[in-house]
Amino acid sequence: MKEKNREKEREEEGELETSSLDEREYEIQDLRERLKSSGVSRFNLIEKELSWRRKFSRESLLAGFKDFVILPHHWWYRAWSSFILLWAVYSSLITPMEFGFFRGLPEHLFLLDFIGQIAFLVDIVLQFFVAYRDSQTYRMVYKRAPIALRYLKSSFVFDLLGCMPWDIIYKASGKKEEVRYLLWIRLYRVRKLHDFLYKLEKDIRINYIITRIMKLIVVELYCTHTAACIFYYLATTLPESQEGYTWIGSLKMGDFSYSHFRDIDLGKRYMTSLYFAIVTMTTVGYGDIHAVNMREMLFVMIYVSFDMILGAYLIGNMTALIVKGSKTEKFRDKMTDLMKYMNRNRLGRDICEQIKGHFRLQYESSYTNAAAIQEIPISIRSKISQTLYLPYIEKVPLFRGCSSEFISQIIIRLHEEFFLPGEVIMEQGNVVDQLYFVCHGVLEEVGTAEDGSEETVSFLRRNSSFGEISILCNIPQPYTVRVCELCRLVRLDKQSFTNVLDIYFYDGRKVLNNLLEGKESFRGKQLESDITFHIGKQEAELALKVNSAAFHGDLYQLKGLIRAGADPNKTDYDGRSPLHLAASRGYEDITLFLIQEGVDINLRDNFGNTSLLEAVKNGHDRVASLLVREGASMKLENASSFLCTAVARGDSDYLKRLLSNGMDPNLKDYDYRSPLHIAAAEGLYFMAKLLLEAGASVFAKDRWGNTPLDEARMSGNKNLIKLLEDAKSAQLSEFPCRSEEFTDKMHPKKCTVFPFHPWDPKEHRRHGIVLWIPHTIEELIKTAAEKMELSTDSCILSEDAGKITDVDMIKDGQKLYLVPETP
Repeated sequence: MKEKNREKEREEEGELETSSLDEREYEIQDLRERLKSSGVSRFNLIEKELSWRRKFSRESLLAGFKDFVILPHHWWYRAWSSFILLWAVYSSLITPMEFGFFRGLPEHLFLLDFIGQIAFLVDIVLQFFVAYRDSQTYRMVYKRAPIALRYLKSSFVFDLLGCMPWDIIYKASGKKEEVRYLLWIRLYRVRKLHDFLYKLEKDIRINYIITRIMKLIVVELYCTHTAACIFYYLATTLPESQEGYTWIGSLKMGDFSYSHFRDIDLGKRYMTSLYFAIVTMTTVGYGDIHAVNMREMLFVMIYVSFDMILGAYLIGNMTALIVKGSKTEKFRDKMTDLMKYMNRNRLGRDICEQIKGHFRLQYESSYTNAAAIQEIPISIRSKISQTLYLPYIEKVPLFRGCSSEFISQIIIRLHEEFFLPGEVIMEQGNVVDQLYFVCHGVLEEVGTAEDGSEETVSFLRRNSSFGEISILCNIPQPYTVRVCELCRLVRLDKQSFTNVLDIYFYDGRKVLNNLLEGKESFRGKQLESDITFHIGKQEAELALKVNSAAFHGDLYQLKGLIRAGADPNKTDYDGRSPLHLAASRGYEDITLFLIQEGVDINLRDNFGNTSLLEAVKNGHDRVASLLVREGASMKLENASSFLCTAVARGDSDYLKRLLSNGMDPNLKDYDYRSPLHIAAAEGLYFMAKLLLEAGASVFAKDRWGNTPLDEARMSGNKNLIKLLEDAKSAQLSEFPCRSEEFTDKMHPKKCTVFPFHPWDPKEHRRHGIVLWIPHTIEELIKTAAEKMELSTDSCILSEDAGKITDVDMIKDGQKLYLVPETP
């Protein structure tokens, strides 16, 4: 608890210290990560600007020093950096002069130099404690070991050598000239001036042209200053007796002679050297000063060659200022517009820092901008996308088992983006239209706990994805997604993703199944229910598309849908398959194609209709004969009632088609009345004739023992009576047996007997046997008991658990249950 209080005090102190900064100034500060996660999270995403990070407790001083870390953007360290910058400028200017004009510093300069080296030594010590931003994760590093290791690997050696007292070492070594060359190590400090000018270019409070011109002037003056010191050094390294053979010793300016130039005032010597350096750099060459000996000629050649490169650099930069096409200037213009927008709308400090940080990342990022390849043909761009993103996308769990063609279509539609630590990419409860895949970095999914606090649900690392639940299921985003480390993500918009899923149906089902199986962060059943519902909805929509193509006779579209993964056996809300619709519309080509695709040819819809029945109903004889040839059957769940109804309607053409396609004319309804009973009772002569020609029996009896002939006699139709009597004689002559056995010989009935009670649970059920129905119920019980090795002291039950006492109550194909007889 004490530690948390101390942390809170340090955060408040940091807020007070940074509140005075000008919000209009563009400066990439430490991106404090603002997420207050629970203990589950291993990332503490709130970091304030503190002057140091250490435990203010009653621990020992050594323990406190161990945790001492300096933040680079605190006001006192920035003041120290400005102080060191002044000494770096002084050291960079005095070092060439010390090398060229002095053989040992004068006393007043020696004291000033000593103070400067002490300041640089202090700066070296501080560098071991200054936090830095990691170039890969873009997070601030506060651990002492990485900070020290980074500094040791970078500029520590040069900084330390630059602080050595080379003037004292030179005098102690007997004034050996070689020691003085080590002074040039101190020019490494020029990098501080370079870094300062680089930051100054991006400060939108200062005019960009002025900043650039100032930088160019500094570069030019420093180069000429260094060259002037080298020119003078070349003259002084010759003995005094040969000073006339140097560029300055042989120089005369009017009546003034530079003989014994070592005794001339230092200012006049320096200005003369600087004049020679500038005239040589500009290659004006007035002829008043020129190289005399071989060493000077050699240096002038090197110097002029370097000046050509320097001149090209200066001219190029000046041209860029006029044209206004530099990357930095474009960045400054955009940043200026952004700052005006944020100030006008009075956006909060946090969101302003996030905007500036993200924009700075896009500017400083070393990754290739995707816009640079937009002019390349799409075929080449797709190959580039394959090379860049395929290793990440093919390993995403969401696309496990998907085809390579589907993944390729996903990859060519991706867009690359980068996000800084602390940025919120998706808010919980918002509508999402983007799907993201993680290439590098770490993100965090955060949800709301039951007590209202935030809790970390999961971490998203390489090959992870997020946003798919909201996009695929059309529900609000279930979790907030925040960046923990610098992330490289690829993005796919919802419309593009949906277009690909509409083409690759099989892969779309795979994606939905992977989504349901792969998300371990489901909390409760609501989210799982939403996904399951959406899967069912998409399956139904796909079935409707296939059925629509079959209904409209679009064979090309139907082939495309099925080859893309659509299941031709899927039915719509009425249980109708594509074959039902193709048969009902009479599309012979589509019917043949669906049969070749292996569809269930005898599948029934919710109304009990098969594809063959649909073709027969609508008079499509060619389609019906094709289905019969391929093995289609006219057996229906309630075929007897269906046929009896068709007879009662008096539609002879329809009845003829039914009978010609395999419909049994001896089927019986719930009253054991055959279609011939109905035709005889209604006096339908022509219908009865069709039934008799198809093999209908005149000896069939209904529940009350009446035959079709009895029904005809009651109706009084003499022609019909005569027809049935003639049919009776013909059937008796063909089968010289008892009339009551005729029906069984013509149409023996069968049933399926199961050895369990119809209400038993599924785990207690067993396979049954199919038997021909004998003349008595006792024979059926005995035969079934023997086959299934059960006791003969049993009874037969119907599916409704009703006891059957007469075989005449059993319909053809009925399911029966043999159970022990209970008292």
